[in-house]
Formats: sequence, C-alpha cells, structure tokens
Amino acid sequence: MNSIHKIRLIVCLCLIQISVWAQVPSQSRFTTTGRMGLSVNNFGTFGRPTVRSNTQGPPSMAFPRGSGIEHLFEAGIWIGAVVDGQVRVSTSSVDASAGYSTGGNGFEFTQLSAIKERSKLPNSSNFSFSAVSHQDFIMTQTDSFVVIPGTSIPINGHQNPLGAVIELETYAWNFPFADFFVICNYTIKNASDKRWDSVYLGSFSDLVVRNVNVTRDAGTAFFNKGRNGVDPKYMSLFAYQSYGDDIDFTRSYGAIQFLGMDWRGMFFNPNKPDTFLQRGLPAPRLNYNFWNFNSIAEPWNTPGNDQERYLKLSKGIDSSLLYGGDGPINGIPANWLQLLSAGPLVSIEPGESFSFVLAFVAAKQKEPLSYLPIGSNNIHSSEESRKELTDNFKRTRATFLGEDVNEDGTYRPELDLNGNGKLDRYILPEPPESPITKVIADEGKIEVYWTNKSEYSVDPITRIRDFEGYRIYRSNPGDDLGLNLLAEANLIAQWDSAGNGIGFNNGFELIKLAEPKVFDGDTTKYHYKYVMNNLSNGWQYLVVVTAFDKGDKVLGIPSLESSFTENEMRVFPGTKPNDFNSSSAKKVGVYPNPYKTSAAWDGNTPRTKKLYFFNLPSRCEVMIYTSSGDLVASLRHDSEVYKGEGIGWSNNFGNPEKTTMSGGEHAWDVLTDFKTQLTTGVYMFTVKDTQSGEIQTGSFAVIK
Repeated sequence: MNSIHKIRLIVCLCLIQISVWAQVPSQSRFTTTGRMGLSVNNFGTFGRPTVRSNTQGPPSMAFPRGSGIEHLFEAGIWIGAVVDGQVRVSTSSVDASAGYSTGGNGFEFTQLSAIKERSKLPNSSNFSFSAVSHQDFIMTQTDSFVVIPGTSIPINGHQNPLGAVIELETYAWNFPFADFFVICNYTIKNASDKRWDSVYLGSFSDLVVRNVNVTRDAGTAFFNKGRNGVDPKYMSLFAYQSYGDDIDFTRSYGAIQFLGMDWRGMFFNPNKPDTFLQRGLPAPRLNYNFWNFNSIAEPWNTPGNDQERYLKLSKGIDSSLLYGGDGPINGIPANWLQLLSAGPLVSIEPGESFSFVLAFVAAKQKEPLSYLPIGSNNIHSSEESRKELTDNFKRTRATFLGEDVNEDGTYRPELDLNGNGKLDRYILPEPPESPITKVIADEGKIEVYWTNKSEYSVDPITRIRDFEGYRIYRSNPGDDLGLNLLAEANLIAQWDSAGNGIGFNNGFELIKLAEPKVFDGDTTKYHYKYVMNNLSNGWQYLVVVTAFDKGDKVLGIPSLESSFTENEMRVFPGTKPNDFNSSSAKKVGVYPNPYKTSAAWDGNTPRTKKLYFFNLPSRCEVMIYTSSGDLVASLRHDSEVYKGEGIGWSNNFGNPEKTTMSGGEHAWDVLTDFKTQLTTGVYMFTVKDTQSGEIQTGSFAVIK
C-alpha cells in the first residue's frame, strides 16, 4: 500500500469514527481534588459563564475552591492554518456575552465522547494505573461538523472546518505544592485529507477575577475592573482585579500558562529555539494578544472572522503597546480578552498528530500591593505582589517537564528518575499518603483518630520510606465567614520522629493508642488519637491531619506534606444524642437564647442565620409555635444522617459532604416553613422522640 492510499484509509477511518460519535450529549465536570475548581466541558470550553449570576452551581475557575473567588468567564482552544492557500481557523470559544451556545458563532467544536475520569489515588473509585494525576478528565472533540449533529441547523459561521479531532486530558493534583493549577494536554489529529500549513495554536480566554459571593456588580460593571499582565520567562499571561466593591475579598491572580508542544519528535519551546533552528525550521514563537470586548479600535479590536483571528494567532501585540498608553498592563482597567498563541508549525499532514499543552494557574496576591490614584483602592500588580504567582508558574512548569530538566525534549539516562529508559513528564516528588482520619464531635471538644498508613509510603523519586511525622491544623471560630476556611487553618500540633535532628523530635508516644481503635461499621484500624478541648458548641471548625516526610538534601527536595484537601473535615462540637426515656435524660434547649437579630456566626443576609436546638434524641420531630399556638416551623432530626444541611448558612459557609455533627444538635435558619422572618417575641417548641414517643417542651425569645 503506497503512502497516498494509507492517508486515504486513515482519513476514512477517522470519518467513520466521527459519524459513530456524533450523538454524544454535552457534559460538564469540575475539578475537586485540589484547591482549584475548574469547570471542564466536553464541547470544547472551560469555565461556567453563569457563575456570576448563579453562585450556587459548580465553580468556573474558583481559587480557593469554595471561596467564591472566580477567575474565568470562559476559555477554549483556537487552531489556525492555511489549507490550499486559504486561511482557516477553528475556535471552541470566543467572546460572546452569554458564553457558549450550541451552534453559536465561534463555538465550532462538538463533543465526541463523554468525560471519563481516572485517578492515581489508590482509594479513589476512579483509580487507574494509566492515570497521570489525582484527577484526570479525558474527552474527545472535533471541529469537523458544520451542522449541529442530529439536526439540519448549521453551526454559525463554520463553513470551512480544519477536520481536527482532539483528545483532551486534564490533570489535577491534591499535593499542597501542586493543587493550584490544572494542566490541559491536547493531542490534535489532522483527520482531514488536506495538509495544514503554517499552523498556530492558541488559548483564548476571558479571565475575570471577582468574588461572586460578595460583589453586587452585574452586566458590564462585573467585567470592566480587570488588569492583565504577561510573564515571558514562564510563558504566561494573567489577570487580576484592580478595583471594585469586592476588592478586599478577592486579591487574587488567574493565569494561562503555555507549557509546550511535541511535534515530529521535537519539543517546541520558544525560550530554547535551537532544536528548530538547527533543522532550518522557523523559530518557535509565543504571541500575547489582548482586546476589548466588542471593540473595533485597533489594535484592541475583537477579531470577527478567520482572517482576523489568524492574524491574532500569528502576530502578538507589540510590547510598547502592551505596557504603554491604554494597553492591558498599565492602561485603564477594562473588560480584556486574552489570546496566548504558539507557532508556527510548518505543516501537519493528513493523519498526523501533535500535542499542545497549557495550564490554568491561580495564586493569591502578596503584600505589599501597589495602589494607583484612580479610586481609593485601585491596585496595580508588582513583582512583589506576584511572588506567589511566579512561584506557582515555576512549580507548574516543573510538574509538566518532569525528567526534561533541560527543557529540550531529549531523553538523558542520567536524568531517568524511574529507570524506565524513556523521557517522562508529570513526575512529582510525593509526600506520604494522607492518613485516613475520623473525627468525633462531642460537647466542647473534638476527638481526632488517624491511621499509620503514611509511615509505609515510598517516595517515587528517592525510592525510600521517608516519613517523618504528623501535623494537625484547625481553624478558629468565625473563620468560615471569610469564605476561605482552608487557608485559615492553623498548625496546632506536630509530632515527628525522635533523635534525627528534624522537626521537634518529640516522638509519637503521647498520641499512639495502646491498641488500634475500630469503630462500629468501620473496619479501619486507627492507631493515633488527639483530643481538642475547650471548644465552643455550634461553631464550625476545620480539622486537617497531614503527614510529612524528611525531604532529600542531596536531590534538593524539601520536606513535603500530604494533601490539605483530601481529608479536610468540618466539625461542629455539641451535645450528644439524648435518651428521653432514661432517668438521666437531659433537658432540651435552644442557643443563643434570646436570639438577638443575628448570632456572631451568622452570615450577612436574612437567609444565612441559625440557632441550635440541643440535647435532642437521635430521631425526633421539632415543632416551633408562636406564643398564641400557631405553627411556625417543623424540623425532622436524624443524628445518623444530619450534617447541618437544609439552611442557607450551610449552603454559603458549610460543606455537608465533609461535615461531622455531634448528633444531639440541629441548626435552624430562624425562618418559617414559608421562609419568612420571625418577628420579635417569645416562641414555644416541642421535641418528640420518634422512637419512645416521649415529648419535651421549651421556649426561646427573638429580639430585633
């Protein structure tokens, strides 16, 4: 079979496969393993544009996850090439006011598969030996359709597809030193029968940094407060909020980082062009482009057709314009769109594949911040405020490079960390496994138990057991109202191996149980116990147990600590279940009593209030009445399943999936069953033990 026949066969097989995949439904997932929550969609986009108006759904690009600090409206890939002398550009996302719409102009990719999930974590239900990270998402997409599959409706403006089939894999980790980025690895195949010439790849994004839980801005006002910047050393662009009503609750960077391309056995690295130049190929380039939403003013104009988009892909904004005048870096804050593009690749033959890898990265702004005279709180990015962002760029790139420390894509035996005879990327030193942890909430205290499995972890690079010790972190009462509870957790105790000059050398005798503890319905054996006393009932405490290792001075690996997010636990101390039928039964009650407008733990809206009923039976019914006997609200309590959910406070500040309650308490949002507010007055309540039928009564006051 000659080469022409082989190409035709490959193309036919690709087209047959595309027709089989045509009726796959759209699907969205978001990363949950690290601190970044990034929405990934199988139709080619990233982000959830409606997050600005619907904060209760999945994140768009939240960091830290659950904080409400979002960094992205929408993003997607652009592919540009010349085919038979004609410019063609296929885009998965463009700057549309409502974001993605099926068949919309510029949304030219169609899903060919559902999103599959894999994980390297042995305890994950998605564990796979082929996984790259702690949470891989895998999907396939194409630009080959010119009509919406299953209909005769054309995809707006998409008459000349390139015929690309993309396999996209995203990677996320839970390590504290690698939980602030998500890497996106595109494998792009020319599934057409035409050669692509002068090929450019781009990452389009609408990075918008705002705290959606706090801001009251809508429409244009939500988007026009951003500044942008570039970091050529780490081949990235970033955005941050310069001013606005929520600026004190944001102070964060969102970024896109180019990591590299592999093409015909060569590694595309704009910072090291020799691999290409020595073969007489054009030098690899990285282009930075910015424009204003719906602008027609050069050079900040929105590209509206293939020719204009290809021009943006192939030529970046001049640096003097980026930094001067009304540019995105030193100019007036505006609704900036971004395009980070790489190329050119001389050609892609029919049936040929190559990779394009980028990352979404986030970081907090560091002090000191630079303030500008445009408004009292106008922030300008500085080298000092970007320190964490720069460190995160460095860590993201190191994760991608793996054994390729020379950044040229060449295998070197002396750098082969795992001895498998090939160049491996995504090689991270690993901390010990996270200890399996259990918490017991009690009145005024929390008991913490954990396993010893971390002590048997083997680092994949040093290949030794390098466990050193354990740490416990805990937040303080009220930290949850800052919407970033994980960042507020303080180190309260540490135990590490004695006699080695590392850490406290205090050993483990004070926390090690004489015999492993086993709980009913749980076959895990817990080897350690620590008790936190003098805590306040009803408050949320975040508790995290981590394990850390010795590090390796010879290899330059610092001491590494296990994940903060994998076993974070939210615990509410309180009374244990009360047996009404016992001679030692306790009196039920309410706190705070009287309830004065709001308790210290309350949120700032009428629907984020709470008070507690305590000394409740394991299963009971609570009925609340006015002083004249009218029913106000009813609650059903089951200590085995109740996690504090069902009230607005929990939606905003809690996480029922990771919550442990004491069993004898139940929170109420101080609203009627019709979700109206109570007036000032005295209220009566009854508590009926549904197992024994016994009833207790009580009262409380509401003061406004």
